[in-house]
Amino acid sequence: MNRYLPAEWHPQYAIQLTWPHAETDWHWILADIQVFYINLINTILEHEHVILSVQDLSLVETINRSLKQKKFKCHYYASQNNDTWTRDHGPIAVIENNKLVIKDFIFNGWGQKFDASLDNQITQNLFNQNAYPSDQLDKVNFILEGGSIESDGKGCLLTTRQCLLNTNRNSSLNQAQIEQLLSSQLGIKKVLWLNHGDLLGDDTDAHIDTLARFAPNNQIIFQGCNDKNDAHFDELQKMKAQLSELTNCPNEPFKLIELPWPDAQYDTESNDRLPATYANFLFINNAVLLPTYGTPQDPIAVQTMQQALPEYKIIPIDCSMVIRQFGSLHCLTMQIPAAVNP
Repeated sequence: MNRYLPAEWHPQYAIQLTWPHAETDWHWILADIQVFYINLINTILEHEHVILSVQDLSLVETINRSLKQKKFKCHYYASQNNDTWTRDHGPIAVIENNKLVIKDFIFNGWGQKFDASLDNQITQNLFNQNAYPSDQLDKVNFILEGGSIESDGKGCLLTTRQCLLNTNRNSSLNQAQIEQLLSSQLGIKKVLWLNHGDLLGDDTDAHIDTLARFAPNNQIIFQGCNDKNDAHFDELQKMKAQLSELTNCPNEPFKLIELPWPDAQYDTESNDRLPATYANFLFINNAVLLPTYGTPQDPIAVQTMQQALPEYKIIPIDCSMVIRQFGSLHCLTMQIPAAVNP
């Protein structure tokens, strides 16, 4: 069987999101984050459909009034939720013989740090409502978040030891067993393990989508740090060195693109460090949404991305509010591939 995990830049049917409500952790800035979601959805609808999971379908009319009329549509589906980090509770879709198959892995709140019992049911609930262009859902007895893995679409998977080998996920499995499961479920031929890289304020145990990302033309775009006085300097320098040694399935080295290090961001009330990273970008059809944070490095990050991805429109998205809940743009979203040849 021809099975593979598409790269994020594979043609997409939709981006899936989960709407924030008063019972989520956004309750203290709910109105502001809902405006952020409306603006984000309007941006995505210029390029593709949106699948929006909402607590109650009575919200549809209110949300719809704020959306601009596009050629693409926002499709609503009802499902209760604990929070809104769709990258990690959403489906992971593979292509099997040009057919889209939805994989429903277990989400346990990043190692049982938070209640995720409702979030863990969203994929099944939306599949039951025909949200996806697929008639096959495979439930997998394995804890896995979408933000913890990166696929180049050609058999290579990039991840971190700190997350996938963490005893708070799948403690009964060793590295070889995890690699075998990734191979059998996702069609992975080669797993690349990063030993370094972690952001202060990140609850995910070093998700790869905060650190280093595959991109077209055999590139890895990664979050650099050139400030020797910053707490992240040593770890991100070691990560950069390891990335330079990695090779793809044909054993070719990757071309590395280093993103600038944004000025440190802190919570205005607790003064906790916030995990600002430009690596948390999102591919959509013909464009890349790039998180920005109102820092002097923002335009440099945009320029770096445009040079690395000249065929894409780079769209900056101010995520300074999103990181107040310790995640960013990519963490909120999950792409649903189109079942066509890449």
